[in-house]
Amino acid sequence: MRLLIAAILVASLAGPFAVDRALAAPPAAVMPQSPQQIHLTFAPVVKRVAPAVVNVYSRSVVEARTNPLFADPLFQQFFGFSPELRRRVQQSLGSGVIVRSDGIILTNNHVIEGGQNIIVALSDKREFKAKVLLADKRTDLAVLKIDTKGEKLPIVEFGNSDRLQVGDLVLAIGNPFGVGQTTTMGIVSALARTGVSANDYQFFIQTDAAINPGNSGGALVTTDGKLAGINTAIVSRTGGSVGIGFAIPANLARRVLEGALGGGGIKLPWIGADAQAITGDIAQGLGLSRPGGVVLKSVYPGGPVARAGLKKGDVIFSVDGFAVDDMQSLNYRIATHKPGDTVKMHVRRGGKTTDIAVKLDLPPENPPRELTTVAGRSPMTGAKVENLSPAVALELQMNDSAKGVVIVSTQSGTPSAGYGFQAGDIIRSVNGITINRVGDLTRALEGANGQWNMVVDRDGRQMRLSVSG
Repeated sequence: MRLLIAAILVASLAGPFAVDRALAAPPAAVMPQSPQQIHLTFAPVVKRVAPAVVNVYSRSVVEARTNPLFADPLFQQFFGFSPELRRRVQQSLGSGVIVRSDGIILTNNHVIEGGQNIIVALSDKREFKAKVLLADKRTDLAVLKIDTKGEKLPIVEFGNSDRLQVGDLVLAIGNPFGVGQTTTMGIVSALARTGVSANDYQFFIQTDAAINPGNSGGALVTTDGKLAGINTAIVSRTGGSVGIGFAIPANLARRVLEGALGGGGIKLPWIGADAQAITGDIAQGLGLSRPGGVVLKSVYPGGPVARAGLKKGDVIFSVDGFAVDDMQSLNYRIATHKPGDTVKMHVRRGGKTTDIAVKLDLPPENPPRELTTVAGRSPMTGAKVENLSPAVALELQMNDSAKGVVIVSTQSGTPSAGYGFQAGDIIRSVNGITINRVGDLTRALEGANGQWNMVVDRDGRQMRLSVSG
């Protein structure tokens, strides 16, 4: 007790501040005095935004055999009829976001891909048949249009996804598992996630707001009701939410929307270079103090970065102040701009660190495409092929320096599909003849005289195919 009194006396001699510090105690708990102090809710935001989030149904008709037994030749011989096909309706379910009051809707490409009938159901249960204005595999985004007969629909306004910070509260609104419109809350768990898919333009917002199957194409919104992103994917071993969900940033979604409404489809700009992430070993080899940025593996002659003076081996650290740590993040930063825009890059050029201005272009179609469906009798009959150019390579998510003739698609039931040709395969030679253009390929196939010895490049691996007939 004497020690306590002595301590107080010493503190009082040191002044009132010291007394306060010596006797400081946690503030007393205060009971809430009004409903406003008790009631914390996002209901006003949800009430405003939820009517602009819709359900998207993609219906397609497929044909299947009524019974596998009917395909047995012995069965057909005895009973005298061929196997019948039964038409079956397949339906996929997702969500969408109304972004313009005249019925313009954003969703994921994978929600509507392959669908023959796209139906949009509003929050008030009305259903509309939707027209697909744009479906883009590169960004996994699609733009739909419904005819509202002049009625103005509620919308979700775009936010600036570049202003998001880890820890920000967000709401995910969609139709998980088809149970009906659902809102979940979480935080922004991470930004700039790029290892989620193989798509070159995937640059995700990660959130722990519950996202489940059916949420794809729905809205991720900030607490002021602005669109932060389009919910797209989850990481899960069970198919349900485990707190790792991903959304495509609103800034990229806005660019896709502008492309759809402007006519001619989305035209993503191009820098004319391929790059790889800088690891610890690469950083050491380049003399960098730490890993970060991307090192250029190839530079297209006369392309945007070549005109800015960059060469193979130079490093790009950031675009417009945003760090880029792999090719996907670099592609994303470029894709949020329009062709003709100028971006500022922080680079190491010729061993010196500096800032440069790079004017973005559309990738050139040089050589011309010459899109052709292979006809006649050959292993490639039914395949669509075209000449590789930077523009074609960008669309197919290939290296823009790739050259030759590439397969765009194959048709089911044709020799090209039967022999296993795939979109993205590059035909290198036929019977020893080097294939540089579509004309080279058609002439080589026609003059093969029933023997086709082919070399095909698939993802950098060379494969050989020998066919007689």
